[in-house]
Amino acid sequence: MRISIKTLVNQDLGKVKSQFNSSLLEKLSPPFPKVSIKRFDGIDLEDQFEMELNFGFFKQQWKGKVTRSYEGKETFFFIDEGNKLPFFLKSWKHQHLLLSKNGKTEIVDNITFEGKVFPLTLLLYPAMYLQFLYRKPIYRRLFR
Repeated sequence: MRISIKTLVNQDLGKVKSQFNSSLLEKLSPPFPKVSIKRFDGIDLEDQFEMELNFGFFKQQWKGKVTRSYEGKETFFFIDEGNKLPFFLKSWKHQHLLLSKNGKTEIVDNITFEGKVFPLTLLLYPAMYLQFLYRKPIYRRLFR
């Protein structure tokens, strides 16, 4: 299943890229499930991350790494892929794309995921979509 959410912000690409760090990840994390960042190496190729999702009655580990990155004059992206996912996910790939737009930056979250079984993928879609839609006002506030 695929999700793509675009947000235009009022900072140039270089400034936005420089703020893609663990602090931003914490600010972008939704209120539920509660996310604890255990490791965040950065956004360069082969950098790794580890998070713990707290659902109240149980916790799940989420680990992954940056599998691809590119930087051009008007484009930057990196892709993280999960290699240890919560029990309900079979696969996860997230492209963080930054596009220069006349002194502003368009942030694009492109997500591809699969649940353990297809019906679960369909059930997860609305929750996943809302988790990333939640980021739009945060991006706009942080990158004024």
